[in-house]
Amino acid sequence: VPVFLFVAAPYIRRYVAGGRCKSTARLEGKVVIITGANTGIGKETARDLAQRGKVIIACRDIAKGEAAASEIRAETGNQQVIVKKLDLADTKSIREFAEKFLAEEKELHILINNAGVMLCPYSKTADGFEMHLGVNHLGHFLLTFLLLERLKQSAPARIVNVSSLAHHGGRIRFHDLHGEKSYNCGLAYCHSKLANVLFTRELARRLQGKFQRQAEFTANALHPGSVYSELVRHSFVMTWLWKIFSFFLKTPCEGAQTSIYCAVAEELDSVTGQYFSDCQPAYVSPRGRDDEAAKKLWSVSCELLGIQWD
Repeated sequence: VPVFLFVAAPYIRRYVAGGRCKSTARLEGKVVIITGANTGIGKETARDLAQRGKVIIACRDIAKGEAAASEIRAETGNQQVIVKKLDLADTKSIREFAEKFLAEEKELHILINNAGVMLCPYSKTADGFEMHLGVNHLGHFLLTFLLLERLKQSAPARIVNVSSLAHHGGRIRFHDLHGEKSYNCGLAYCHSKLANVLFTRELARRLQGKFQRQAEFTANALHPGSVYSELVRHSFVMTWLWKIFSFFLKTPCEGAQTSIYCAVAEELDSVTGQYFSDCQPAYVSPRGRDDEAAKKLWSVSCELLGIQWD
């Protein structure tokens, strides 16, 4: 068995690594925002895109963000890797980030909603939202709303939402969105990832027909794969399992490939409202294709955030 594993190891690793973004598209003169890009797949996405254009790392921990940006600047030679404070668990912080960005930047071409929390003990955001739903869905929903006009003005533009295969285990519990009646941290994560898929679907639907060419504005979601990252830090058991089975998990660089692909691949110029994994279209759960649930989630999200988004 050890001999077999030794021989098979490179092939196993190649399979685990999954698809790779082969696009050499340049982003000179273009601006990219990546949330949560101070670590994990967000950082690796920033590292790649910084070789192509200007990248804004939007994250809660400024010190970690600056360390990541400094490393990326040194490696790529691109000094246009900028860190901005953004706490997705606080709508005040999201509004402040958007206000400063709009005052400083006249264009925005790619928004990658990457940041996320997973397996959190029950807690709420500054605005009283259950943490998974609040950060993974509502925070990015509000951020996208606040930046949408700038994206439209900068078209062609892309919105990329990092979801997960976990959306298959999710359902939108409209009767208990904030888990006050019952709560399971694993299921809460699944629910929030389903919300990412439904948000992408409804956003793409609403954007269709509003441009002369659909290629001017697209929104897609993706599953990055099972990645060895800090995302499981809230669970001792998952952290332990992740270490044991790390050989069978993607590295953050491998996990970033589909995010990069959705952000730059030329063949996706006119593809919108889709879901990808390993740099190719992937199966969406029946709940992830429920247009009525998508419309209702949109309406409820606007209500919770106190915004009008028609």
